[in-house]
Amino acid sequence: MSSDLNERVRELLALYDGPEACAAALLCDRHPAEAVAFTIVESDLSSTDLTYGELRERSARFAAALAGLGVEPGARVATLMSKSADLVVALLGIWRNGAVHVPLFTAFAPPAIAFRLEASRAAVVIADADQASKLAPGDDIPADPVWKLVIAGDAPAGALSMTELLADHSPDDPRAIAVPVGGDGILVQLFTSGTTGTPKGVPIPVRALASFVAYQEFSLDVRPDDVYWNAADPGWAYGLYWAILSPLATGIRSLLLHAPFSPALTWQVLQRFGVTNFTAAPTVYRALRADTATAPTGFTLRRASSAGEPLTPDVVSWSIETLGLAVRDHYGQTEHGMLICNSWHPALDVDAPAGSMGRTMPGWTCGVLADDADTEVAPGELGRVAVDTENSPLIWFLGYLEAPERTAQRFTADGRWYLTGDAGSRDADGFFHFSSRDDDVIIMAGYRIGPFEIESVLVLHDQVAEAAVVGMPDSLRGEVVEAFVVLRNGFEPSPELATDLQNLVKKKFAAHAYPRTVHFVAALPKTPSGKVQRYILRQQGVR
Repeated sequence: MSSDLNERVRELLALYDGPEACAAALLCDRHPAEAVAFTIVESDLSSTDLTYGELRERSARFAAALAGLGVEPGARVATLMSKSADLVVALLGIWRNGAVHVPLFTAFAPPAIAFRLEASRAAVVIADADQASKLAPGDDIPADPVWKLVIAGDAPAGALSMTELLADHSPDDPRAIAVPVGGDGILVQLFTSGTTGTPKGVPIPVRALASFVAYQEFSLDVRPDDVYWNAADPGWAYGLYWAILSPLATGIRSLLLHAPFSPALTWQVLQRFGVTNFTAAPTVYRALRADTATAPTGFTLRRASSAGEPLTPDVVSWSIETLGLAVRDHYGQTEHGMLICNSWHPALDVDAPAGSMGRTMPGWTCGVLADDADTEVAPGELGRVAVDTENSPLIWFLGYLEAPERTAQRFTADGRWYLTGDAGSRDADGFFHFSSRDDDVIIMAGYRIGPFEIESVLVLHDQVAEAAVVGMPDSLRGEVVEAFVVLRNGFEPSPELATDLQNLVKKKFAAHAYPRTVHFVAALPKTPSGKVQRYILRQQGVR
C-alpha cells in the first residue's frame, strides 16, 4: 500500500507542479458548479452553502475589479478578514488574477499590519468593515499609503466597497480570465515569526498544493462523504493551508465558522452539523475539556486531529472518553506544511507510542542530526529534527523573501538538510518524539509568536531600557508570553507600569500576544557576545 501512496504523491505533483498550473482552475473551476465548497456557519448556527458555481461567478467579478484597480499578475493583495464567504471570494479573485495573497491576522494591531504591507509591497488591502479602522492614517499607517483599501461588508460612503465592486463588474469581463502562473508561481506570501529580526516572508508556490492535499488525504484522512471542519484561523498557516486551500483543491465540502471561538459554540457546531472529521490546535481541545459540562451527546466524529504545538497526554485521554476517539498529533512548519504525523489513512494507521509526533508522511524524509555534526544520530538519541531535501519530493520551500542569510541559516552547509529549529529523537521503529524548540519561538494557542516583535514594542516605552520575552507553560494555551523588563535609571516598577506595558503591546503588535506577566529585573542574563539567555529567564519565571 505504501507504493500506492508514493504513486499518489507523483500524481499530485504532476497535477500541481506543471508549467500551465492555474490556481483558479485547480481550486475552483474544475469542480462541479453545483457542488458545495463551504458551509458558512454563523454564531446563531444559521448557515449558508457556497457552491463552486457561485464562487466562480463572484470571484470572476472580483478579479475584474482588481484588474480595474491596477492589480496585475504577481502583485501582492492582502486580506484582513475573518472566516467568511467574502474571504473565499476575495482569495479566488486574487488567484484568478494571477496575484499573490498576503494574509493578515485579524488580531494584529496597526504596526504589525503596516510592517507586512510595506514588506510585501501590497497594492491592495481587503479588510472587513470592523477591521478597517486599523488602516486609518496614524502613527503607523501613512496618510498616503501605496495600497488601495477595499472594505468588505458595510463600507462607509466614499470608500471602495467590495459589494459595489462585485455589482459593477461582469464575470464575463476579459480581465476575469484565469491566469496560469505555473507550479513555481507564487500563490501566497505568508509571514512567520522568529526569535530575532523582523518577521520572515515565506513565498508559497502553487506546487505546494500537492503537499497540502497529501496531508489532507494521508494524515487527516478526509473523505468525500466527510463533514470536515478545520477550526484554525486562515490568517496563519494551518488554517490557510487546510481550512481553505486543501478543501478547495480537492472539492471537499468543509465548514467555516463566521464567529469568534467559544467552547460552547464549538460543541454546538460539532453536533448540529454532524462533523465527522475535525482538526484544531490543542488549545481548542483544552478549552472543550474545560467546558465539558455543556457538551452535547451523540457525536459523529470519525477523525480528530491536532497541530500547532505538542499534544499533551491528558487531552488524549479526555478525548477518548468524551469524543469517542483519541485526538492525534501532527507536526509541521509554515515553510513546508505537515511533515511528521500520527496519520489516519488506513495504510498508515498504526499504534504509536504515547507522546509520539508520529512517522514521516509519504513524500517527505526527515531525520535527527547530531548537535555538533550534520550526520544522523542513532535511534533514541536527542538531536536536531531536519528535513532531507534530496529525498522529499513534496518539498516546496523557496527561501525567505529577500533574506538570503536567514534562508542559509536554515540549511546545513552542504544544503542537504533543512533545519526545523526543533529538537527531538527518533526511535528504532521510525517514530519521532518532540523534545523542545531551539529557537525560542513562543507557540500560544497554536499561533507562533516571535519574541523580537514584542520586545521591540516594549522598548518603545520611555521608562524601559531593555526587555526580553519568553513563553511560559499554561494549562489552557500551551504557552503564554511573559516579559522581563529593565527600567531606565530613575524609574521604579509598579503595577500601573506593568499594565501600561501590556496595553502597549496590545496597541502596537497584537491583542492576543500581550505579556500575561511583567517581571521587572535589574538586568537581563546574557552571553559574552551580548545575546539574551532566554532559557535562564524561563527558569526565573517558573512559579
